[in-house]
Amino acid sequence: MATFKPFKAVRPVKDKARDIASLPYDVMDSDEARIEVKKNPLSFIHVEKPEVDLPLGTNLYDPAVYAKAKENLYKYISNGHMKQDDKPAFYIYRQTMDGRAQIGLVGLASVDEYMDGTIKKHELTRAEKEADRIKHVDTCDAHPSPVFFTYRHQDTIDAVVSKVMAAKAPEYDFSSDDGIGHTLWVMDDMADISDIQNAFAQLRYLYVADGHHRTASAAKVGLIRREQYPDFTGEEEFNFFMTVIFPDNQLKIFDYNRAVHDLLGNTKEEFIAKVKQNWAVSPVPAGAAFAPTKLHQVSMYLDGAWYFISPKAGTWNQNDVVANLDVSILQNNLLHPILGIEDPRTNHRIDFIGGIRGWGELVKRVDSGREAVAFAMFPTSMDELISIADAGEIMPPKSTWFEPKLRSGLFIHLLK
Repeated sequence: MATFKPFKAVRPVKDKARDIASLPYDVMDSDEARIEVKKNPLSFIHVEKPEVDLPLGTNLYDPAVYAKAKENLYKYISNGHMKQDDKPAFYIYRQTMDGRAQIGLVGLASVDEYMDGTIKKHELTRAEKEADRIKHVDTCDAHPSPVFFTYRHQDTIDAVVSKVMAAKAPEYDFSSDDGIGHTLWVMDDMADISDIQNAFAQLRYLYVADGHHRTASAAKVGLIRREQYPDFTGEEEFNFFMTVIFPDNQLKIFDYNRAVHDLLGNTKEEFIAKVKQNWAVSPVPAGAAFAPTKLHQVSMYLDGAWYFISPKAGTWNQNDVVANLDVSILQNNLLHPILGIEDPRTNHRIDFIGGIRGWGELVKRVDSGREAVAFAMFPTSMDELISIADAGEIMPPKSTWFEPKLRSGLFIHLLK
């Protein structure tokens, strides 16, 4: 049984939504963030990356950074750019990219259900990144940006969402500078809310799609607040955290590609010979399509040429949901044994390039000499993600890249 709860969101007034909405904190660096707020002074980047309002060189984990985030957040409200809704609601959030739409529901998930495994994850988190988001949420006394969940799609939920979209005018409807469409409806009819909650209560599990650090941090802030308020009832706002949750059949995972700086002392010929021990290697004719088109096919770019490489039968465990992932096979059968990438989380000789940047980025990096070899992956599927989460297993790092990214600043959950 999964809990999904309506809430009174703090949201931009209609004519400010496009200006306030921003990309999340983890897809740009501080220099890019400073450029963004110069271009758009109302951007929610002031909350997501508040160092933009502090002197250059400020330590990103200085208490002043978190204090500035809180100051900036509540300034949006005091200036009248945002206000809190009068009654609890769910919010329908549609994103449109390249003619494809994904339609999510914005609401609250349960801290307890994250702790007991009803909310399933598929990635490990790093303590230092968790600590940063814990301080951010705790200091702001709010969840300024949502996490990204999925669930096994349900016709009942789809029907309620479609009904509300057809019957009501959207609150926001705009395209961001990157061409992504963002449309928001408010679902505040109690009968509709009840139908949604009852439908989610029939689900055994929810799944973290993207934002594992934000999810873990939001849950831990809830636990911190429980220690501060030992007489808590379980209904306080800090017992819940904000998520946008999409049906699995609407989401698209992009390829998450790899590039390695050097061949670990091997010549090109020595490297290819070692690859051929566990992989079938086929040169791609010049000008021919080189993108991988199926599971267990990887495209390799080396010295100005593309190759298809496929693992030979018997070189991996097909019955293990993690070992059967293409990123696992590449790691275990090539990156580690041939190129010495033992732990891709910590090894500085490997880079990860999201598929949204295109395969041209791989070619550019290798041709420039920045990288020695690059690997274009066939995307991980939603079925693989959910199967691994259901098995209680963990994916290798950088296995999934979701697009479009959720915008921050369109809805905020206050903890009091």
